[in-house]
Amino acid sequence: MRKLYVGNKNYSSWSMRPWVLMTQADIPFEEVLLRFDSFDAQSTFKQGLLGVTPTAKVPVLVDGELAVWDTLAIAEYLAEQFPEHQLWPAAVQARARARSICAEMHSGFTQLRSHCPMNIEADLAHIGALVWRDHAGVRNDVARLVQMWSELLQQYGGPMLFGAFSIADAYFAPVCMRLHTYQLPLPAAIADYVQRVRQLPGVAAWIEGALAEHDFRDFEEPYRLSR
Repeated sequence: MRKLYVGNKNYSSWSMRPWVLMTQADIPFEEVLLRFDSFDAQSTFKQGLLGVTPTAKVPVLVDGELAVWDTLAIAEYLAEQFPEHQLWPAAVQARARARSICAEMHSGFTQLRSHCPMNIEADLAHIGALVWRDHAGVRNDVARLVQMWSELLQQYGGPMLFGAFSIADAYFAPVCMRLHTYQLPLPAAIADYVQRVRQLPGVAAWIEGALAEHDFRDFEEPYRLSR
């Protein structure tokens, strides 16, 4: 049985992507949850990854003797291993577009990620209002998301970015979590897409796990002193 190593569901946006992808696509795996304690070399978290991945980061997929790390690499590996699930869109041009926007997410949207870290169980609408007021970079990132998602939903007809669920929707699921937690302003059609993503069975299961954790990690909490 393949194993997927993940961090705290409440905080770990990178872990969320392959977990949601595999759960939503009904690809069997064993979850190995390494809860954050610290990121020091001697932390329980880091020790749990010794011998698993040279990066000492989550997520990492272990399939037999093979370890695959980085979310894009994991997604590509799963797409090759399970072609029947069509994890990427079937059409060549749509597939190239999906890969492009995932790569854009992978390396971009730094202002949104920095100022609005994923925190599923929190209600940070009041923080979101201040972030929106004070940080033009966040407004620019959201404007790019709105442009991107609007074009794709119109072109492919929804309900997901390329019609049916794909790697692209799993990749942007943590962004939907951020937009919801911080209640950033969105056009109605984009807000509806965020809610559709949140209601996907794979995403709903991740959210349920996040709400059940009851962990408070101060190094992941720039805006709160306690739960």
